[in-house]
Amino acid sequence: MSQKIRIAVLGASGYTGADLVRLALTHPNIEIAALSANAKAGQSMADVWPHFAHVPLPALVRAEEIDWAGIDAVFGCLPHAASAALLSTLIGPRIIDLSADFRLNSAETYAEWYGNPHPAPELLPDAIYGLTEYAAELLPAARIVACPGCYPTAALLALLPLLEAGLVGHERITINALSGVSGAGRSLKEANLFAEIAEAVHPYGIGRHRHMPEIEQELAKRANGAVTISFTPHLVPMNRGELETITVELMPGKRASDLRAALGHRYAAAPFVHLLPEGKAPSTRMVRGSNHCVMNVFEDRIPGRAIVIVAIDNLVKGSSGQAIQNMNLMFGLPETTGLLQAPLFP
Repeated sequence: MSQKIRIAVLGASGYTGADLVRLALTHPNIEIAALSANAKAGQSMADVWPHFAHVPLPALVRAEEIDWAGIDAVFGCLPHAASAALLSTLIGPRIIDLSADFRLNSAETYAEWYGNPHPAPELLPDAIYGLTEYAAELLPAARIVACPGCYPTAALLALLPLLEAGLVGHERITINALSGVSGAGRSLKEANLFAEIAEAVHPYGIGRHRHMPEIEQELAKRANGAVTISFTPHLVPMNRGELETITVELMPGKRASDLRAALGHRYAAAPFVHLLPEGKAPSTRMVRGSNHCVMNVFEDRIPGRAIVIVAIDNLVKGSSGQAIQNMNLMFGLPETTGLLQAPLFP
């Protein structure tokens, strides 16, 4: 496919929007046609993001000022509720939403966990859950794609093959997750000041984080039954990156080596998901700035349990990179197009 895909990015002044622009700039089939950021409308991207100073980009405008004629795809990098309220008014462009608005199948569940009625419940049946490695066959025909949250992306990539194969129990799955500060967004918050974040680790959303129903929903679909998780996220003093340590209970007669074999088989042909050599622990430095995911399985000292560790970059595979991976398949491109950047280290 040589024709350019003309895209609009809503919320280009946020971290996910900026990273999407960064990735789109090296994509051979993308033309960035419009960028919106209501609070910074009238400014250039270089005014908001100095690392784009050398790049000719459209000026930031209010979303309602975008001329949607000729826009092929829109990436919604807006907060929940604001995203669906705007995207639901569009006719024409294919929608790739990075907010939470189309991830949950039930408007009632959304209202329970996000504290407001769903802005466009009539669109929920049309939305495809865009965990790319599991949605590839549905993406070419999709009009609305809900990109998973960063925490669910890592958890689901690690757990789905194990539940599908009947290797682990549906209950007592414990996920301890660590994420860089960019996962909290760019808005000014006292808790995110350098002096508050540096030299400390902060658990949050304890016992009731908004990604819990999303993870359980998608696990249940593949496990053919309800799945219960314990999930505790932690904010760590780094800019980007995410690591999850997941403890599972093995089904009778199963061992950690069976889990490794299942993951290796499931992702043997997946270009971005990698099972590390036996005994090697994943680290965020292995994936920083890239669309890659690394994982491994370890025996627990307690019989009948195993530990799965998975790492991604929360802004790339956990957000903007996966969004472009989804777009590639929606428009008939190889899923790797524009996404083969090696991780940045150190």
